[in-house]
Amino acid sequence: MKLDFSKEYILENEMVILRPLIEDDLKHLSEFSLAEPELWNYSLVPANGLKNLKSYLNLALQKRKEHDSYPFIVFDKRTKEYAGSTRFYDYQLQHNSVQLGYTWYGKKFQGTGLNKNCKLLMLQFAFDELGVERVEFRADASNERSIAAMKSIGCKVEGILRQNCAALTGRRDSIVLSILKNEWQKDVKKNLLNRTK
Repeated sequence: MKLDFSKEYILENEMVILRPLIEDDLKHLSEFSLAEPELWNYSLVPANGLKNLKSYLNLALQKRKEHDSYPFIVFDKRTKEYAGSTRFYDYQLQHNSVQLGYTWYGKKFQGTGLNKNCKLLMLQFAFDELGVERVEFRADASNERSIAAMKSIGCKVEGILRQNCAALTGRRDSIVLSILKNEWQKDVKKNLLNRTK
């Protein structure tokens, strides 16, 4: 099966719902944009402040129309609150690969297990439904928290892309990590399922 950008995918388990991001979600995410601007310290596309958040949402939705990205809003079922956003991007059907990123959560949702549940749902969808061969992750090489979170779900470090993209403060080094289909099937899925129970 290939990713259908016109379809409304909803990914859900006992802890979280991921539903397609829409323009009206500005109202659900604006509190983070105003109260926690530091969430985007490492982001290439900042969403701090309402003006930036609107641009962030518009770009995400435009990328979906271009069949590059599929953005989600994250809803925490335990607290019954919207928690942040994440997406698939750089979907390459010819190479049977996708990147997973642009992930952020409000501070109260960090370290609660929410991220692992989101990643489990997205990886299950990517590997088990779409049948991709590779899921790639990237981050600012100095973002230790994000790198630790990716390693904790089973990502393998591939290396550093030196000054590979423009950032808000000059050039940035990006770390590249990935999970391959055989790794997912061998142990990553099982380990992640055990850690999200």
